Amino acid sequence: MTEIYIDGAWRKAASGETIPVYEPATGGRFAQIAAGGAADIDAAVAAARAAFEGAWGRTTATERGRLLTELSRRIAAEAEELAQIEARDTGKPMKQARADIGALVRYFEYYGGAADKLHGEAIPYLNGYNVAVVNEPYGVTGHIIPWNYPAQMFGRTLAPALAAGNATVIKPAEDACLSIVRLAALAHEAGFPPGAINLVTGLGEEAGAALAAHPGVDFISFTGSPEVGVLVQKAAAEHYAPCVLELGGKSPQIVFDDADLDAAIPIIIAAIVQNGGQTCSAGSRVLVQEGVYDALVGRLAERFKDLRVGSPDMDLDCGPLISADQKRRVEGFVEGALRDGVPLIACGSVAEGADANGYYVAPALFGPAPRDNLIACEEVFGPVLVVLPFRDEADAVALANATDYGLIAAVWTRDGARQQRMPRLLRCGQVFVNCYGAGGGVELPFGGVGKSGHGREKGFHAIEEFCRTKTIVHHFG
Repeated sequence: MTEIYIDGAWRKAASGETIPVYEPATGGRFAQIAAGGAADIDAAVAAARAAFEGAWGRTTATERGRLLTELSRRIAAEAEELAQIEARDTGKPMKQARADIGALVRYFEYYGGAADKLHGEAIPYLNGYNVAVVNEPYGVTGHIIPWNYPAQMFGRTLAPALAAGNATVIKPAEDACLSIVRLAALAHEAGFPPGAINLVTGLGEEAGAALAAHPGVDFISFTGSPEVGVLVQKAAAEHYAPCVLELGGKSPQIVFDDADLDAAIPIIIAAIVQNGGQTCSAGSRVLVQEGVYDALVGRLAERFKDLRVGSPDMDLDCGPLISADQKRRVEGFVEGALRDGVPLIACGSVAEGADANGYYVAPALFGPAPRDNLIACEEVFGPVLVVLPFRDEADAVALANATDYGLIAAVWTRDGARQQRMPRLLRCGQVFVNCYGAGGGVELPFGGVGKSGHGREKGFHAIEEFCRTKTIVHHFG
């Protein structure tokens, strides 16, 4: 059984209760985590506040950067063990788990190097005045981390907050958090002072709700569903705490008649099967210009038929979904599309030898779908891809922007002028031209609009999100 980590020490939850952890590949119970609650969140926030007002708050930017860099080294040294933990806990193939740990290392490298680069500015003003704008950490930041990329998200949200000088409280998802427990131990070994990093495992409606609503938390970072994101934001607003919310997407791949299909097809496939489609930035819609529709759909169908799903050690195209509930949810979308008469173009298969009790769903390719059909508008969060035709550039923009989400988009075209026009017309936070995702993009600001949330993660913008500015006016004349 794992414990919670508060003020530099491991302890049982105040309730003494635990939560079972189930293996997605088999459906079997294989671990337990502590069921932290409001009392544990209180203790964690108090420890973070004491650290911020004490040893951690006095740590210089250079020293913070060195600690983050040291943690990146320790993660790299245990990369294979962490990947094994991540794969078993989430069900993802080993190659994906290894890539996730590689990205995690990069987050702490990047923000370790960035910690002492957070400069202020001087503003020209009236004669006899000096005006400086400085960046200050909020104080105590709360981090509610999802189950689809627990290790990566630990780095993505925690590293910039620490680089800025905040003390942190982490509440990971109960469905998958074992890598985060190990990472908290590595942070302890790296030398972070007590209270700088605190970890409380538990149910979202208990520990997560308590963290979002805690008056001692100055800033909240949340990644998860739009529905829960609204609750988190409302709870934080009660004590005037700002938030970064990353809430999902229905991201389009827009393929024009002049696109290089040889380049586009492998990336389109990878963007929906990665992590079993359980990715906020999954390219779950393919918008195809009418002149190339049949050619693209035919080639996608051939690839989909060859996709296989299996356990992490099989290292296939997809692993199982995270839980029985998630499996039922995705299957519900598939069944609903079939009832609505949306053509099922092709589907993959579950590999022979995969446990019958595992949470496996074969990848499915649908299309064409009515533009207002649920499978074309709502986030499935599974390996389900829908294809929709469009007429011209204006129609493509209207279709791409026709959902409540706005996270990522891709544009596939050889037309240089169109490559410049389209990104400016698309309602989303990132646009990729003739590529998608760009290798994880630790350096690239990431976030959405509308139902996809607000605020930015990744890149230098993430450190700025975890700071507030103070204007200092000095009259010397």
